Amino acid sequence: MLANDAQILVLCALAEGPLHGYAINAAIEQFAGERLGPGSLYGALARLEAKGLIEAMDGVGRQRPVRLTPQGTALLERELRAMAEVSRTGLRRLGVSPA
Repeated sequence: MLANDAQILVLCALAEGPLHGYAINAAIEQFAGERLGPGSLYGALARLEAKGLIEAMDGVGRQRPVRLTPQGTALLERELRAMAEVSRTGLRRLGVSPA
């Protein structure tokens, strides 16, 4: 399990392919409606890379794209499935039908 939401958001942003920091934050803003602060974003990137869940690619200038590793892809799928089950359970207990 991952330590925080920022890491999940970053992995979700990378699910469609490699991105650099600014593009990751733009993708997160598009699907989650919020941006991560620089400390949160780059802290999450550093932790994910240290765990072997993402890897850096060759970049141009200051832009250093990263991509999911096979371990990152597998972990993201497990996390999202678990989150979906929690969401279904919570909505059911609230008496609300899922969207």
